[in-house]
Amino acid sequence: MEEVIVLYPSPGRGHLLAMVELGKLILKHHPSFSITILILDTHNIPNASSAQYVASSTAQYIAAVNATTPSIKFHRLPPVSDVPSTFPAYESGFLLPRLNNPNLHQALQTISQTSKLKAFIIDFFCDAAFQVAANLSIPTYYFFTSSASTLTAFLYLPTLHKSLDKSFKDLNHDMLIDIPGSPSIPVSDMPKNLSDRSSKVYEYFLNTATHMAKSNGLIVNTFDLLEGKAIGAISDGLCVTDGPTPPIFCIGPLISSSNQDGENQHECLNWLNSQPSQSVVFLSFGSMGLFSAKQLHEISVGLENSGQRFLWVVRNPPPDNNKEPNLDELLPNGFLERTKERGFVVKQWAPQVEILSHSSVGGFVTHCGWNSVLEAVSSGLPMVGWPLYAEQRLTRLALVKEFKVALAVNESEDGLVSAGELEKRVRELMYSEAGKVVRQKVLAMRDAAVAAVEEGGSAHVAFGKLAESWITTTC
Repeated sequence: MEEVIVLYPSPGRGHLLAMVELGKLILKHHPSFSITILILDTHNIPNASSAQYVASSTAQYIAAVNATTPSIKFHRLPPVSDVPSTFPAYESGFLLPRLNNPNLHQALQTISQTSKLKAFIIDFFCDAAFQVAANLSIPTYYFFTSSASTLTAFLYLPTLHKSLDKSFKDLNHDMLIDIPGSPSIPVSDMPKNLSDRSSKVYEYFLNTATHMAKSNGLIVNTFDLLEGKAIGAISDGLCVTDGPTPPIFCIGPLISSSNQDGENQHECLNWLNSQPSQSVVFLSFGSMGLFSAKQLHEISVGLENSGQRFLWVVRNPPPDNNKEPNLDELLPNGFLERTKERGFVVKQWAPQVEILSHSSVGGFVTHCGWNSVLEAVSSGLPMVGWPLYAEQRLTRLALVKEFKVALAVNESEDGLVSAGELEKRVRELMYSEAGKVVRQKVLAMRDAAVAAVEEGGSAHVAFGKLAESWITTTC
């Protein structure tokens, strides 16, 4: 019977890409394994019009993987019936896997009947699957698609829940929270969806942290020299205070392949070919990063006033964010004409991995999504951190305070980043002594990232231990 590793990603594009790269890594070192990736059906889900859940946003990518890596099989779970007619969008990440548990149970049973199911690797947001796998006695691992620094906070959440008698939203925003392995965290930097301890989402996170501590292992897309302090705190059992900590396997950096969707070379790469070395600042904010029309105007003015060469990915403000933007209407009058000699604006999407590794790019303004951070570090690019949602403020804190590979933008009380602030940070990144220090640090981390995945490197050794745990498993 063939030996199968089953991967279960959240529907978000970034989560799927990370799982596919994990599948490729497994096959690279152990081609005897078979990889099956379970895909959640989102068609019946309210709020599924968001970029996170639009099936078409990943369909082309899946087709490209099918064509290039046939050893990775995709299994689509059936549509969910009896879906609530409405529920908050921010609950859907956890609720969708929960609704799919009957389908998941059937899929895992079917696979187990025809194959040796050696391990089940689930996304952080697919925590509802933990109990299904436990009932079937399947070894279960969590693949954490953010940083180890963020993982310390999630694993420590049950301890904070017991020690604090208030929700984070009711604490002084300047209050500092101490978590093993992380810099002191201002309450205002804790994820907004954890702010109210009476909310359903907070309950999901609390349950997930508890289940992660009971799993067979935690797989993290990071490497020792980047996050040694956080990794050490987790490994030493400092973040889980009411029981043992499962082993942590830091197998990164896993970087998504260039030209992920199998398309021809993007026109922005031709433009970059004509720009001086390390002269361009790249601005991109992920598949779900959206701005108001007012914020887009401020970014335009800041870039124009900076005098800096730039490549900027622009999307429509919500609710029209899935429609192609009309740049002449969206950006200041005459902006494109005035900046045409030194700027290039891309609609909706750009080939980020290829852009970040291009010799003409010298800096990156990012939303601090972990995939983007690793891509920048692996390319030796200094960053300006501009977090927008989820755990990204925690990531920025680590980037600036702990790793020292980024500068931070300052937001006003209403969350707006002014044109003057962006102009200042872009100039600081590209020309100041502080920018030079950040650049030197990230270049050192680039070399460490390369060394981590080479034979004998920390990630290579960690993956070997992880694979050994599967080989010796008897289901």
